[in-house]
Amino acid sequence: MIVALSRCAGASFTDPGWQPAPSPGISLFQCQAIDRMAAIDGTDRLLRALSIGRLGAWPGWSRNNNPGKRMTMERELQAGVMTGISLLLPITLATMAVVLLAPVLPRLMVEYAQVPGHDYLVPMVLTLPALCVALLCPLAGLLGDRFGRRRLLLFAFLLYAAVGMAPLVLIDLRAILVSRVGVGIAEALIYVLSTTMISDHFTGAARDRWLAWQTAFASQSALLFFALGGLLGGFGWRVPFWVYGSALVMFVLVWRYTSEHPANVSGQQPDQAPQPMTAPTKVRFAFIVAITVVAAVLFYTVQIQGSVGLTHLGLTSPARIGVLTALASLGVPLGTLVYARVAGQGPARLLCAEFAMLAVGFLLMGYSRGVSMFLAGSFINQLGGGMLLPTLLVWAINLLPYQVRARGTGLWQSSFALGQWLSTLAVTTLSLRFGGLMATFALLGYVALACMGIAAVALLLFRRRRPDGAFAAC
Repeated sequence: MIVALSRCAGASFTDPGWQPAPSPGISLFQCQAIDRMAAIDGTDRLLRALSIGRLGAWPGWSRNNNPGKRMTMERELQAGVMTGISLLLPITLATMAVVLLAPVLPRLMVEYAQVPGHDYLVPMVLTLPALCVALLCPLAGLLGDRFGRRRLLLFAFLLYAAVGMAPLVLIDLRAILVSRVGVGIAEALIYVLSTTMISDHFTGAARDRWLAWQTAFASQSALLFFALGGLLGGFGWRVPFWVYGSALVMFVLVWRYTSEHPANVSGQQPDQAPQPMTAPTKVRFAFIVAITVVAAVLFYTVQIQGSVGLTHLGLTSPARIGVLTALASLGVPLGTLVYARVAGQGPARLLCAEFAMLAVGFLLMGYSRGVSMFLAGSFINQLGGGMLLPTLLVWAINLLPYQVRARGTGLWQSSFALGQWLSTLAVTTLSLRFGGLMATFALLGYVALACMGIAAVALLLFRRRRPDGAFAAC
């Protein structure tokens, strides 16, 4: 640190496009920024950043107006790969809370068969955390903005591990349910704050990529945890609860590779006065939140009901149904990869294309008379879904100033969780009213077409570019 400061204050740097100016002062905030960069990125990258003058309005340095140089400087200040990985992994804890225990649910039913109301209480072991996420994400974001995102995330890891592994020693079913509420509270904090910190540590295309990978990682980790839960469940229904201890590993990674207030390439610093959201921005954010509920309903319909649709077409082998469903679900990670390549087209344009893909997929599934056509429709649908979720998430986050980013992220994720919860209810209601599951798939195809029309209208209304050019169609 002393070497870095001495070089900054007295050395002569000769990076092309930069010239030393005579002012020698270094402010307290700049020293703090140096500390954070040294801790995260290492001395070499720190000195490189100092040599090209990228600590905001660094006294003693002036800059040529070179766009190519600015892009290079932004890449220099982006957080490292380990920072991204340490903030990507926690999203799996939200998936694990439900999926890991699904294979041992029958054993839990047998274990507590003598408890009055066990038919309702035992399934709540799986569903209570998800309900807490839907209800508490906005509060989690508010707390993160108020008390600090990193410190609260680290606390959430410890809470998650403690209450998650509590059923290893708990006997009473109601005590286990209380521990599951604790898991839901920790899960809401982890879900919101890890996503917010990705936005804090990365900017531009790097932020888009990490957020896209997060959505893909969350959906695909479900397959791993379902298999792991089944494997460990063979040794007893309590054994899968040991996996909740993995939160301690993530605690170490986040503690080591992240910062509470990372250097912000966009120039907005956490200690600046709050920047209020304008009325048009609030309207856009409300639009995103509303359409996210619908998007989540459409996305999880195929995730949850796809295997049931295959049984309507005559498949009876659970193994074959599982393999075919897994193959169709590969469209989700592929969709996130496609999104990373086309994100610059702007969210409204992407929404038009993505809802069109969902519509085509649902219509193929609804009118299919064979397994091949159904799987083709399911894959197209999942491909569109893999693009749709990061589009909405990145659009929402890029509208949020630093000071309210966590609470805004919490609102978005709460709307997504609400759509997940509504999905089964909506499909069941529509199936009873309109003649079965296949007819419901077709109907949802027309709903997706209506959403595409709404996105087209949004494309016309939200054409004005943001000042930072983050999205061309915001």
